[in-house]
Amino acid sequence: MESYNSQVHIKIDWSEMDLFGHVNNVSYFKYVQAARVAYCGRVGINTHMPEDKLSFAVAASSCKFKKPLFYPGDIVVKTKVTWVKNSSFQLEHIIVDRDGTIAAEAEDVLVIFDYEKQSKVTVPSNVRALITEVEKRPFN
Repeated sequence: MESYNSQVHIKIDWSEMDLFGHVNNVSYFKYVQAARVAYCGRVGINTHMPEDKLSFAVAASSCKFKKPLFYPGDIVVKTKVTWVKNSSFQLEHIIVDRDGTIAAEAEDVLVIFDYEKQSKVTVPSNVRALITEVEKRPFN
């Protein structure tokens, strides 16, 4: 397994169960969202300060479900950046259950977005540098 240098630990909540007794597929996207927000905060992309109009927009999000999850349970969502372009970058996530089995694989494409100007902007150099630091490899 390639290196994932960012991770979020999540306890599965009983409310996430569906009629069939396993975690509903929508909850997997909630888990990925938690990992996405944590990663963005770690690399200096605004996730909670409304006065800072530079943040991100989700351009695409996908998930491949590998196995069901159940309550009670604990998972880890591991995240890494796979590429950085001019104004966007891709996050790859794996959702791992307490046994170490991959329950899902997900991807997000994020665009750096200026909400005041209502337009995408270039990935700031400080964000690119922090991604490089977290991932321990350059993104030029």
